[in-house]
Amino acid sequence: MLPSHESLDRPGGFSRVRLLAPLRHRDFRLLWGGMCISLVGDGVFLVAMAWQVYALSNVPTALSTVGIAMTVPTIAFLLLGGVVSDRFDRRRVILASDLGRAAAVGLIAVLAVGGWLQLWHIVVLAAVYGTGTGFFAPAFDSIVPELLPSEELGQANSLDQFARPLALRLAGPALGGVLIAAGGSGFAFAVDAASFLASAGAVLAMTPGRKAARRSGRGQIGAELAGGIRYVRRHVWLWGTFAAAAIAYLAFMGPTEVLLPFLVKNTLHGSAFEFGVVLAAGGLASLACAMVMGQSELPRRSITFIYVTWTIATFAVAGYGLATALWQVMLASAAFNALETAGTIVWATLKQRNVPTALLGRVSSLDWLISIGLLPLSLALTGPVSAAIGVRTTLVCAGVVGGLVTLGALWLPGMRAPERNERGLPESGVFASSSSS
Repeated sequence: MLPSHESLDRPGGFSRVRLLAPLRHRDFRLLWGGMCISLVGDGVFLVAMAWQVYALSNVPTALSTVGIAMTVPTIAFLLLGGVVSDRFDRRRVILASDLGRAAAVGLIAVLAVGGWLQLWHIVVLAAVYGTGTGFFAPAFDSIVPELLPSEELGQANSLDQFARPLALRLAGPALGGVLIAAGGSGFAFAVDAASFLASAGAVLAMTPGRKAARRSGRGQIGAELAGGIRYVRRHVWLWGTFAAAAIAYLAFMGPTEVLLPFLVKNTLHGSAFEFGVVLAAGGLASLACAMVMGQSELPRRSITFIYVTWTIATFAVAGYGLATALWQVMLASAAFNALETAGTIVWATLKQRNVPTALLGRVSSLDWLISIGLLPLSLALTGPVSAAIGVRTTLVCAGVVGGLVTLGALWLPGMRAPERNERGLPESGVFASSSSS
């Protein structure tokens, strides 16, 4: 017999495991549960999309086109998504995003099952999907502090980082393969659409927050966006981290995404299963790190911790290029994912505790936009660079350059300012005394 949530709310339930403490709160429990279901669907979607695209057009450029169609609208709508999530009830923004993506994926499923699906259909509907993500990301990031006390934000972010690799890298892709084998890609797309509806149902069951009710939704969008930009510009720890991430991602994200499978297949002569093992090693390391972080107190020297872990993680990318055996690639993957997860948990918590709630959507959208804005360029440059200097050299250079850029940003004047304020932090807005929007 499964225990009820009410029994877990009592002393001795969630409190025994610090990682689970945020689940005592009903609204967060609904939000997190819906997100987990949706993430499993996203894992199914990634497998089904690749399988379907190659069935329609068996050339790598076809899948690249779909990826660009999905990524560019996300980047384009992130800023607007941040403004909208700060002006209106974030619960409703998440709900609309889930329903929009459910409709897009559901239409792909109908076209696939009916035998009418063409590549241009996928490109258009992938763009709709990416647009929804542009609104969802800042709204989700900024709603969590409305649902939880400040002292539980670290555990909430650890839960988030625990769920993502488990659902998106392990459970979702495995389920996607089973669904495609059982009923075809159309069936898999339908399951993903259903996962968005399940997430939307969970969000709909949440209670609108009092903080959301105080947002009037008035004012000029441009002025509100400018307020978010001004706030970021006043704080080195924000704009410096965004800029460092953008340059580091430009250096290593494209090479990692494009060249790691090539290295395993063509240089180390591994199979698709062995490539999956490499990815699984990273996913399991990320899970383990999230569990440890969720049970521990977050470091007081947060900025230093973030940059040290992210720097070592980025240097680990060079390990891909230096590896001569599969186990070495697995080790590099585990190191990268575990350290990246550790830094991300502390970074998300730092933002939620220090950025005023009324600005958090815009700041999160700028974080997403600047960090991933150069990703398409990184992907585009990887091919010609690796052709010129070789796959291994490209991966080594990507890790070294990205790591040095990340480490260098730690020494920007004012970067470590949050560390001087981490004793006795108020719930939010430590740096907000002169930062009205």
